[in-house]
Amino acid sequence: MDNLQSVNVNEIPDGFSATDPTGGAQPGASDAPTAKRQEQKAQKESILEQVLTPDALTRLRRIKLVKSEKVEKIESMIVSMAMQKKLPGKINEGKLIEMLEGIGAKKPESTINIQRKKYYDSDSDDDNDDDLL
Repeated sequence: MDNLQSVNVNEIPDGFSATDPTGGAQPGASDAPTAKRQEQKAQKESILEQVLTPDALTRLRRIKLVKSEKVEKIESMIVSMAMQKKLPGKINEGKLIEMLEGIGAKKPESTINIQRKKYYDSDSDDDNDDDLL
């Protein structure tokens, strides 16, 4: 156990670094983009909690588990409407469902058209295949 002593930064061999192997942040190293992103997320959640009724907020969070893209669009739309003060009051669950259906209706469905080759038989004009038996 005497081998395990504190290693000085100057004694670290080439190719190794002094970072914490457990993934902990070094003191003094701040991650500004992550902090800013977390602050924006907290502000967005705060606005949603103010604008949505509790039932609508729980429904939105449940839908987010399955369709996160759709919920992100709705959340950004609600936040922008709240910032512009275009919301007459709190959004209830029914209004949220209407908004979700509106977002779903805007997405055009892709269609597949199958065009089969037509083979023409010049020997006979009828489709009677009895002569093959």
